Amino acid sequence: MTAPQEIRDAVSAAYRDEWGQVVATLIGATGDWELAEDCAQDAFAAALVAWERDGVPQRPGAWLTTTARNRATDRLRRDTAASRKLRQLAVLIRDPVEPSTTAIPDERLRLIFTCCHPALPFPARVALTLRTLAGLSTAEIARALLTAETTMAQRLVRAKRKIVEAGIPYRVPPAELLPHRLPAVLAVLYLIFNQGYGEEDGRRGLTAEGIHLARMLARLLPSEPETRGLLALLLLHEARREQRTADGMLVTLEGQDRSRWDRALIAEGVAILDEALTQRRPGPYQVQAAIAACHATAPDAAATDWAQIALLYGELARLAPSPVVDLNRAVAVAMSDSIPAGLALVDELAASGRLDGYYLLPATRADLLRRDGRADAAAAAYEEALRLAPTDAERRYLTDRLRGL
Repeated sequence: MTAPQEIRDAVSAAYRDEWGQVVATLIGATGDWELAEDCAQDAFAAALVAWERDGVPQRPGAWLTTTARNRATDRLRRDTAASRKLRQLAVLIRDPVEPSTTAIPDERLRLIFTCCHPALPFPARVALTLRTLAGLSTAEIARALLTAETTMAQRLVRAKRKIVEAGIPYRVPPAELLPHRLPAVLAVLYLIFNQGYGEEDGRRGLTAEGIHLARMLARLLPSEPETRGLLALLLLHEARREQRTADGMLVTLEGQDRSRWDRALIAEGVAILDEALTQRRPGPYQVQAAIAACHATAPDAAATDWAQIALLYGELARLAPSPVVDLNRAVAVAMSDSIPAGLALVDELAASGRLDGYYLLPATRADLLRRDGRADAAAAAYEEALRLAPTDAERRYLTDRLRGL
């Protein structure tokens, strides 16, 4: 018998909000990742029946954690080798507190930093975060990351085994190590978001997961401005995602219909960025969010404050040096100063060899040459970019630009 829609909706909402808390609490108590996930899944299945019979509890997270703990206790009692884990479970409070209080966020933070530990390969960090914190199934993760389900299952098993065998501690890093460990966590969340930001509809759910996890981290670490910087950046990108493509074609910022950008997301992103900046500890994500805010708040392309964007890219190059950042700064200089000034920076990058094989280098040069009225040179650069472009959408965009010369 199927549970009524309102009960299914309540369980779905609880799954979204509480899954990570339930799993984190059980891992913290037992150290057994598989047991924690299995018992959490059992608790949500039990909720479909119990909540229809008894009503949705006032504190769903507490109900689910208690139920999952009881399932774990039952399973461990049948395992004569599990006495240590049983003792650990016994000290769990009988009526768990809500996620908004201090105890549960500590457990979730432990889980986040363990999933993103530098001893794990980066793909494993992404998969483990999506499984244990976001609650995606192995099949969903495999589909989203364009990986075979069997391969993804093996990746998750190896990651959990590595945590145990390498003795990776289940804890939040001490304060003196937090600045070194936090960037790895932020990088995982940003990659999760970007994996869903492309053209493939089947992966778009990852943008929501990335934002969801970034919100969680910003709540759990309010004293770290870069967590807010990342959240602001994701919201500002998400605000214009639907206008990035039209009929399978990429649409530049200049060509996007700004009246259809999500103004509520822009306002939220700018407000969160302002909160982060008041802490006066700028970092790469805050600077990237500030650049995105310059674009998002300009009433039209002509009103874009390119001089400010060029300054911000200069600051980003100082905080997180990268040839891609230098390329973006070259564009901002071209738009704020002069096309020849921007082209000189692009040519300097090309001569350095730091972006060899990166299609956006010749594509950027082509666009600046086009703006400078040098059609033949622009065509040659577009053709070079076409040979390097990695996706059909990008090749279609470049072909359209080439034909338009």
